[in-house]
Amino acid sequence: MKKKITVEKIFSLAVKSYQEKKFHIAEKSYKEILKKYPNHANTLVNLGMTLKQLEKYKEAIDCYKRSIYINPKNANSYYNLANLYNNIDKFDEAINFYKKTIQINPNFLGAYNNLGNIFKNLNEYKRAKKCYNKAIQIDPNNAIIYYNLGLSCNEVGEIALAYKCFSQAFNINPNLDYLFGSLIQSKHCMVEWKSFEKDLEKLSDKILKKNRVCTPWQSLLFFNSSNLQSITAQTFVKEKYSNNNKLTSIIIKKPNKKIRIGYYSADFRNHAVGQLIVGLFELHDKSNFEIFCFYFGPDVNDDIHKRISNNVDKFINVRLKNEKEIAELSRNLQIDIAVDLMGHTKRNRFKIFAERCATLQVSYIGYLGTQGSKFIDYIIADKTTIPEKNQKYFSEKIIYMPDTFLISDSSKKISEKTFTREELGLPKEAFVFCCFNQLFKLSPEIFNIWMNLLKSINNSVLWILPQNESAANNLYKEATLRNVDPKRIIFAKYMKMSDHLARHKAADLFIDTFPFTAATAASDALWAGLPVLTRVGESFVSRVAASLLNAMGLPELITYTNKEYEKKAIDLANNTKMLSEIKKKVKINKSTKPLFNTKLFTSNLEMAYLKIYEKYVDNKKPSNIEIKKNTVN
Repeated sequence: MKKKITVEKIFSLAVKSYQEKKFHIAEKSYKEILKKYPNHANTLVNLGMTLKQLEKYKEAIDCYKRSIYINPKNANSYYNLANLYNNIDKFDEAINFYKKTIQINPNFLGAYNNLGNIFKNLNEYKRAKKCYNKAIQIDPNNAIIYYNLGLSCNEVGEIALAYKCFSQAFNINPNLDYLFGSLIQSKHCMVEWKSFEKDLEKLSDKILKKNRVCTPWQSLLFFNSSNLQSITAQTFVKEKYSNNNKLTSIIIKKPNKKIRIGYYSADFRNHAVGQLIVGLFELHDKSNFEIFCFYFGPDVNDDIHKRISNNVDKFINVRLKNEKEIAELSRNLQIDIAVDLMGHTKRNRFKIFAERCATLQVSYIGYLGTQGSKFIDYIIADKTTIPEKNQKYFSEKIIYMPDTFLISDSSKKISEKTFTREELGLPKEAFVFCCFNQLFKLSPEIFNIWMNLLKSINNSVLWILPQNESAANNLYKEATLRNVDPKRIIFAKYMKMSDHLARHKAADLFIDTFPFTAATAASDALWAGLPVLTRVGESFVSRVAASLLNAMGLPELITYTNKEYEKKAIDLANNTKMLSEIKKKVKINKSTKPLFNTKLFTSNLEMAYLKIYEKYVDNKKPSNIEIKKNTVN
């Protein structure tokens, strides 16, 4: 006689199948129970979880809602439904159901944490912090929540508090994903350098073991190593972005069809990237290209934002859409080439590209390294930033621009104001070394050199941008430790861009950071007539300023070792005639060399777009291409 299988037995087998990731078997078992007991609430919840794993989201939502209808006081049902909405980037719905979860159970830890994560991802950091602090009250020994709170504090400039949170998380769980990198970064941003070298050694060892210890952005900041940066990016992408939705059909270029270029960014505004790229949109050849901008940044209406939005075919605000929706919109608009201007930087929406939003996908300008993914086809660079020997560290094929990869806005206005040194807080007769990079780029090894410069050049000062209060105080302490009067470090006040450019005239020499060299800041300095001295490393980001100097016809300002960098700075400070000749050269080359020829750059970039698209139409796989010099004026 055949033994009867009970509901309890089926349920138990379904749970086991789910745990073993046999989701189709689990689905079948749960549905078998529901045929006999359609209002079995626990089965509905578990089926919902199973359907979520199978990406049958609509069915999963129906299951959760049925379970809520049967038992409206079950907080777990609301929580699971909220998680599903969160998973598919339906944030408004997710927020609503997390709040309902908390109404039923005011101590539901996961609801507070996940709600905080949504607010953090929406850049609503005050609300995020409130959620995390409530979660910590419930569970003061949860490393993940301290970590998330630290990330939110970091975004609003509360660096000391971020460091405190990361430290607390580290004490609880030192192996938490990406925590160690964030801890080092927060210390670094406060100029807490005591254990910096040892920390980097530990970090590099963990990266080589493919541990999830730091983000790709942090690897750019810390290491002069293309290999470490490549491994970090690949490890990160493998965990975060597993999708690679390939388009099944080739979009053939038809006669007279314009190629559709989509640019994707949160930085179409008064931001370093926006400042550099704004001229491109004004000069694009609209007879051969249709230009689309997909914007997911903050609600602004500054001059950069206006210039970009007024000079493209379609400027689309997609801030309230999720990544999948943006990718689908792009496909529906038949974008031929999608250009990611952010990569692994703050406010990025990298999943758009994991969803394969266009025929061809290109990385440019925002993130200066490999994305480490299979779904970005090309990266725009030049022979300086990615020498042939470094190609192996890039998951993308290389588009080699002829002069420099970095576009500059040749219409950027410099104020007619003439600032006296006294107005700027600078000594009248001093030699002024300056660096207007963000100080998170400053490393101890470069600061050592800067202090050596001050000790070598009498009556010299260092003029830099402020960071946070902790960083300023610690820089003074670090100067004192190196026998330099901290009063010789002078912090510049923030000014509007035109005035900021004008005040460069008060400086004598721009000295670059390393390994994260200047991009926008170097472009601004050269545009304002100030020579830039840089030190080249191995990584892309350590070679950016060198790329600009080559395109400016100033290779004599490129150095290759710390010793050479220091010696060159001293020589220029001591030799007023030599420095004067270089300044004259900067002034002449500004109008005669390619760096600030935005029209020429745009033409070269359009040639690159044509080449990669033609290759695609010919059914050829992406491969490295080199754009030859042309003579557009």
